[in-house]
Amino acid sequence: MGHREDLLEGAKRCLLAKGFMRTTARDIVKESGTNLASIGYHYGSKDALLAQAYVALVEGMGDAFEGDGGLDETRPGSLERFERVWSNIVGTMREPGSLWRLSMEIVVLGDRLPEVRDHLAAAQREAGRGLVPLLMGGREEDVSDDTADTLGMFYVTLMTGLIAQWTFDPKSAPDGSHLAAGLRQVMDAATGGAP
Repeated sequence: MGHREDLLEGAKRCLLAKGFMRTTARDIVKESGTNLASIGYHYGSKDALLAQAYVALVEGMGDAFEGDGGLDETRPGSLERFERVWSNIVGTMREPGSLWRLSMEIVVLGDRLPEVRDHLAAAQREAGRGLVPLLMGGREEDVSDDTADTLGMFYVTLMTGLIAQWTFDPKSAPDGSHLAAGLRQVMDAATGGAP
């Protein structure tokens, strides 16, 4: 690996160990075996590097969202698929030292770190684009911008709310079955059925 990759890997480890605000450039350099000048040269700033490291960590969760391969047994777009995917996602929130606690730190800091906020705002659309085929089937590259901005953002909003609830009070936070039951009630009400 070169310095760029070493820095990214070191920044990921620092984020998981210390969080965003407590990670210093020197921490990253120590963890990556590089030097301070490399951060500016390859990423522009420590915050830009940490933002990219965070996005890389989240992207690495994709396999966990799919679970043990049981998604193939469910019809894309079905309530069963919805429940299974969200159960898998919630499973990642239950793990000790969950990456999602870091997400809440970054959300709260957004207005104080405009460079990070702008980088992560752009990544949100792509996160939605990735969630659509997971839940609805198909390929990520076929998800239109309009679908990413509507259905994808619906899923991202649901994810952000879940992260907040699991961070704040894991004992009362919903799991996939609760979310599927709630969605079923919304669908029943929308089609004229009883809630």
